Amino acid sequence: MLMSGPFLTGYTRTINDWYDREIRIPSGVISENEVITQIWVLLLGGLGLAGLLDVWVVKWRCPKQSLSPNPDPGFGCPKKSLAPNADAGFGFPKKTIPPKKSLPPNPDTSFQKMVLYLESIGLDSFSVIENHPKLITASLDDIKSTVEYIMSMDFTTIEFRRIVGMCPDVLTTHVSDIIPVFTFLLREAHVKGSDIKRVIHRRPRLLVCSVNNQLRPTLYYLQSIGIEEVSRHTDLLSCSVQEKLIPRIDYFENIGFSRRDATTMFRRFPPLFCYSIKNNLEPKYNYFVVEMGRDLKELKEFPQYFSFSLENRIKPRHKRCVEMGVCFPLPVLLKMTEMSFQNRLDLCVNSSTPLKKSPLWCNACDIQV
Repeated sequence: MLMSGPFLTGYTRTINDWYDREIRIPSGVISENEVITQIWVLLLGGLGLAGLLDVWVVKWRCPKQSLSPNPDPGFGCPKKSLAPNADAGFGFPKKTIPPKKSLPPNPDTSFQKMVLYLESIGLDSFSVIENHPKLITASLDDIKSTVEYIMSMDFTTIEFRRIVGMCPDVLTTHVSDIIPVFTFLLREAHVKGSDIKRVIHRRPRLLVCSVNNQLRPTLYYLQSIGIEEVSRHTDLLSCSVQEKLIPRIDYFENIGFSRRDATTMFRRFPPLFCYSIKNNLEPKYNYFVVEMGRDLKELKEFPQYFSFSLENRIKPRHKRCVEMGVCFPLPVLLKMTEMSFQNRLDLCVNSSTPLKKSPLWCNACDIQV
């Protein structure tokens, strides 16, 4: 449109000069070849300029869009709301501004909130995190839900700190996984509601055990070997049958007990499952056989022998009996208090040899003074 004026004026002037070629004026002196040349130049120049304008329009035209009920009659583009830095006059593309994205939560801030929360409930946050690094990536909301649920079971702050100290995994265990544990203990293990707090306080790891993969299989195994009152030994429920219970029965079978006698020992004294083979059972058994020279039948009758300290109870009392020439049955030797044991020892030394029917008699003893 801007260039149409000069081209139209050029065509008019050329034609006018052609028709006035007979008149003796400066504008009339023009030959036919000049007229034809000027017309071609103007025609080709106009076509070339029109082509350039077409290229410009194609490049900057509005994109195809669905029909709008309020089209812009001026340029054929759908009417849009005006935005800053947008040229509405010539159809230039509007400069789009990307929407602001919400920033992800700052991990440092989340960690600080968790530390403050753990401190607020009386926990040493750094000690707990050191023992259980998963807390760093745990959800604070999930931790709060777990703490609130456990505290609702009437645990005091001191008791809860003890639970976390023994089993920090509790903090990252979901409430949906803890509820089935309480249900199992009450309905299947037959723990009384009044005892549930004591059971958890004694063995917090129960809270992080799977009912289907851990608690229920162990319950069935303990019942299968004759331990009926499992509610009195709930701490065993967190033990693996394959990795802990069966290997201990196998150990006693390997040292000379029959399978039946070994099972009887564990039925009489279920805590025997909790003792380490290397650090407890083996050294005490060796001392019993080599130093004390006693018969395995005594261990079958009194498996509680393994619950007493080898250095502080078994060895000192056995040596004193050897020195005095006295042999006590295992229960008498180990169960009495120190004062009662000394009184019994003095009584035996200052009196005659006990009768065979006396509880002080032990025909399996082989004392070497």
